[in-house]
Amino acid sequence: MLDAAAASVSPLTSHPPGEIEQFRARSGRVSEPEVNWLFVDLNSYFASVEQEVRPELRGKPVGVVPTMADTTVCIAASYEAKAYGVKTGTLVADAKRLCPEIVLVEGRHELYTEYHHRVVEAVESCVPVTAICSIDEMACRLMGRERPLLAAIELGRRVKASIKERVGPMLRSSVGLATNRYLAKMASDMEKPDGLVPLTLDILPEALKTLELRDLPGVGARTEKRLNAKGICTMEQLLALNCEQAGQLWGSVWGERLWHWLRGADFELSETEHLKSISHQHVLAPEMRTPEKAYAVAHKLLHKGAMRLRKHGLWASGIGLAIGFKVPRARKSPAHEADEDAPPVAPVSSFGIPARGWHGELRLSECQDNPTLIAALRRLWESRPGGAECGRPYFIGVHLTGLVPDHLHSLNLFDALEDTRSRTRLLAAMDELNNKYGLGTLAPAAMLTAYKAAPTRIAFHSIPELF
Repeated sequence: MLDAAAASVSPLTSHPPGEIEQFRARSGRVSEPEVNWLFVDLNSYFASVEQEVRPELRGKPVGVVPTMADTTVCIAASYEAKAYGVKTGTLVADAKRLCPEIVLVEGRHELYTEYHHRVVEAVESCVPVTAICSIDEMACRLMGRERPLLAAIELGRRVKASIKERVGPMLRSSVGLATNRYLAKMASDMEKPDGLVPLTLDILPEALKTLELRDLPGVGARTEKRLNAKGICTMEQLLALNCEQAGQLWGSVWGERLWHWLRGADFELSETEHLKSISHQHVLAPEMRTPEKAYAVAHKLLHKGAMRLRKHGLWASGIGLAIGFKVPRARKSPAHEADEDAPPVAPVSSFGIPARGWHGELRLSECQDNPTLIAALRRLWESRPGGAECGRPYFIGVHLTGLVPDHLHSLNLFDALEDTRSRTRLLAAMDELNNKYGLGTLAPAAMLTAYKAAPTRIAFHSIPELF
């Protein structure tokens, strides 16, 4: 009965039908395996929401963009667009070349947040949501009778059906089942769109060996390159390491955690773990590329970062500001054009814009209040480079570093305890109003320009906690 039920579940990506069952048969396990986690991943979420609310877009290649400019990138693409090679991060100019019929839609992030909450409600009509991992991902811990594989598979089907029925038919999802959240996330990525993949202990060793290093959540191009440089080029080589070697490979406790997760161990990060940094970035629309408007956007990004800081009970001991400046696209000389190996005349950013970058940092006494952070931002802004090449900022990034949790925070020697408490209560009240009525309900006047011309964006993999 187990094999018959499992056969109706999507197989691992790039594997012939029935390979999961072959893995299970070779394992010799007779009893029904169990899983602890169900992970839900919405497929092409931003584009799918647009196709849901705009029926004329269904069946067409759709690219969601932050602003209507060829120099920006697609923040999401429908599966019809992905068939042409368009994906998240593709330059709009390249997307038009790859798919001349692509329909570009400016992102409506309040709408995506509204649909996010509706998806959460749909999932919770079947099983409680334990953790919201991003705007399009959530994890559910299974209990008791939900854990046997057959019951978990049926629950996964109900979750997928509930999302389509309660939110909309265009909202397809992939569900992963496994003994820990990390493997469940990995399983949800194995079959898209509309997949349902169980990754149980009995098939785990063989199934993992068929994957690429880049299939591991958290392993991107840079990490893969670093692993390759250390002699790890395949999953089989990675799995052959012992726990101590894995820790040495990653250079942190993360390697040891990953070693246990890849063997099915079910544990979450310690409650003492906290964010090490908070950052927000924004690519400016062409009409915002002036120093005054860029500074307004920097104010807004800092305001968002400070709210997140307080929400997580953290204090910042450092602040950084990054600025990308658009420079003229210089013409190459005939000799330069003929040399294929010659570097570009001006460095080109990942957005296809000839640019130069600048980054500055300041150390702070541990703080989380807006006035102190704004004063530090102003000092950084005033220290930015001048000159004609730095007159057109196109990118702004603000990051808070050296984060310290409440229980480790040291009071400033010159702050009275009662003053600190009063300021904390005031900030909490302001944050509550902003969370309820919108981010700009109570904010510095310097940010008004940013709210008019740079509406709030949600990064594709961020949690919409400020709405």
